[in-house]
Amino acid sequence: MLNVHNLRDYSTDKNRCVDDVAYGGGGGMVFSPQPLVTAIRAIRKPGGHVVLLSPSGVKLTHKKAEELSRFNQLVLICGRYEGVDQRVIDSEVDEEISIGDFVLTGGEIPAMILIETVSRFIPGVVGNQDSAKNDSFVNGLLEYPHYTRPAVFEGAKVPDVLLSGDHKEIVNWRREEALKKTMRNRPELLTRHCEDARHCERSEAISSQRLLRRPFGSPRNDVVATLPRNDDNRHSERSEESKDV
Repeated sequence: MLNVHNLRDYSTDKNRCVDDVAYGGGGGMVFSPQPLVTAIRAIRKPGGHVVLLSPSGVKLTHKKAEELSRFNQLVLICGRYEGVDQRVIDSEVDEEISIGDFVLTGGEIPAMILIETVSRFIPGVVGNQDSAKNDSFVNGLLEYPHYTRPAVFEGAKVPDVLLSGDHKEIVNWRREEALKKTMRNRPELLTRHCEDARHCERSEAISSQRLLRRPFGSPRNDVVATLPRNDDNRHSERSEESKDV
């Protein structure tokens, strides 16, 4: 169940104010402690978890979303203005969470994002739960490419392995493509996540190669070229040519 609460309903100020100027000066307003503390204590249930959406928080990840899904209640505080009085954070907030290294006007959109990603771990929210098990980041990698009908579209073909019916080879292909995509788009994930020794070795093998951009018009399912990192003179001429690909 999702409930939205108006913070002004918990203010004891005659004008229902919820913010004030910051001690020490500076621009912007700060959320006052009284309305927030009163609201949190009225809303929070035993076992509930209070989260402040803030650019100062830990980054929201797939793993963090899964952890949050285990709580029987989440109380989300949408930060705004210059922030929240630190005394509220010290006494009432269990953790601060950020959706990325950037600043938004308020925490409403981050709260919506958190709700969306946490909800996917709740049985019945996703129509086919198997699809959630194969999402990006589940195994520490980005998700492999997907294809559907027709088998050929504007000259671009679906990889033969996906039409082969060989499920073992399909699993291997998907794993390989996930590694390649992760190396290309999020290489730092390869150093943080390995399922087992074999996958770590494969990750290192792919990391040791340089993935080149596809020439314009090349089918997306084709790997154009990979060149090992090598300073050997025998490869220097070819390496120089590859820089313009």
